[in-house]
Amino acid sequence: MTSRIPFYLLISLLIIVGMGMSIYRHDVYGVPWTAGQKHQVWEVEARVEFDAKGEPVKVSLATPDTQQGFTLINENTSSPGYGFALVNTDNGRRAEWTKREAFGQQILYFKNQMLVDENANVPTEPPLGAVTPVALDGPIKTAADAMLDQARARSADNATLTRELIKQFNDKDSQNAALITKEMSKANAIVAILSLEGIHGRVVGALQLEDGRRRQNIIPMVEIWNNTNWQLFNIETGAEGSPDNLLLWNEKGMPLLEVMGGTNSQVSFSIISQDISPQQATNEKIQAESLLNFSIHSLPIEEQAMFKTIMLVPIGALIVVLLRVLVGLKTSGTFMPVLIAVAFVQTQLVPGIVGFLLIVGTGLIIRSYLSRLNLLLVARISAVIITVIMIISVFTVVAFKIGLVEGLSITFFPMIILSWTIERMSILWEEEGAKEVIVQGGGSLLTAVLVYLAMTNELVRHITFNFIGIQLVILAVILMLGNYTGYRLSELKRFKPLVKD
Repeated sequence: MTSRIPFYLLISLLIIVGMGMSIYRHDVYGVPWTAGQKHQVWEVEARVEFDAKGEPVKVSLATPDTQQGFTLINENTSSPGYGFALVNTDNGRRAEWTKREAFGQQILYFKNQMLVDENANVPTEPPLGAVTPVALDGPIKTAADAMLDQARARSADNATLTRELIKQFNDKDSQNAALITKEMSKANAIVAILSLEGIHGRVVGALQLEDGRRRQNIIPMVEIWNNTNWQLFNIETGAEGSPDNLLLWNEKGMPLLEVMGGTNSQVSFSIISQDISPQQATNEKIQAESLLNFSIHSLPIEEQAMFKTIMLVPIGALIVVLLRVLVGLKTSGTFMPVLIAVAFVQTQLVPGIVGFLLIVGTGLIIRSYLSRLNLLLVARISAVIITVIMIISVFTVVAFKIGLVEGLSITFFPMIILSWTIERMSILWEEEGAKEVIVQGGGSLLTAVLVYLAMTNELVRHITFNFIGIQLVILAVILMLGNYTGYRLSELKRFKPLVKD
């Protein structure tokens, strides 16, 4: 008989190493056990891409500084082979990369950390000099004057005049607005018209901070000077003021990105939120370099945002193992519920359940017809995949037409997994009957809901992302469960008649 000692030693080693890494990270680097909100830091990474032409390259990117509600605590770059400097200009701070010669596609990263700070002390910088009206010619000038006259008549001060201008630009029936926006962007057009009235205005670039977002673009907004401070306006809604978690990346109204020696330049942003201890906030100990402090925080923010979801998958696997091994719950597929739960995280629970039932139910009906055609397995599965894609497309369009915005998120469902689920359930229906399909389908859906609840728990998300050693502990628990050979809870009912009174 094979000795179980190496197995138990492996489990013990995994638990000891996993817990040791987590305790070390907590004690030495101050990472909190709970998802407290004492010190919240937003990590924002700008990804600059362009095609170099084999010439000297100079890239200049606007960068944020300490501002109302945020304190800049750290910034760095990842750009091998490039010279780098942070330059303070009259038009704000800028990050500059330089290289004597570069060929092909180039990717540069700039990352900063903004500490949420209600007491951030930011001096107000008034505009210098008088307003210089923007030169507008011909029909553009006539349209601008007409819009300004209408806004002036319906306003009482600079702020309300700006709001009325934004309303006109958002009016789809406004011919003047349509004419002007053919020549310039909406934000630049608003600033240009304000200059005709002698109002200082500028276009600023903002980012709506949301944990785990990737490839975000700058949101253009308009700021005006009201004689005491700068007032911010959302050019899409006309709303005044800065909403929560809005970071002004380009505050001075200058170009966001300038590239010399390259073409097809673009910049996108990835965002992630961190809850850190006071020690980390003061000593800037977010990043760790030692092996014992191994974490995914050293990766680019875009990859971190992706891993924040991936690191939750072992929790789902643990729940599936518990339900199947100890409870005896039947599911359609082993880890299909985990993937469905990941989709639920994107779609939200209720829309996700409704979408799952609609897709699988409709797919089973269509699959029942395909079974009559006696197709080969590969052709049948391919047909089911195409059918699932068509079902998702139809449901998405219908949801959009009737105004159900939540229905648009149904596209997050894994199409291949749904196709195999429909195929397995259809075969199960033919071999075991509808009851077994309901049992396994219901078990899968129940498991997916439980996994979703675990994945969306703030404590679980915090622990799995910040303490990678926990993954080793989960692995050890799963290995121990895999060694279980006792009765399942579902078997108690089956053996109940054997129990003597």
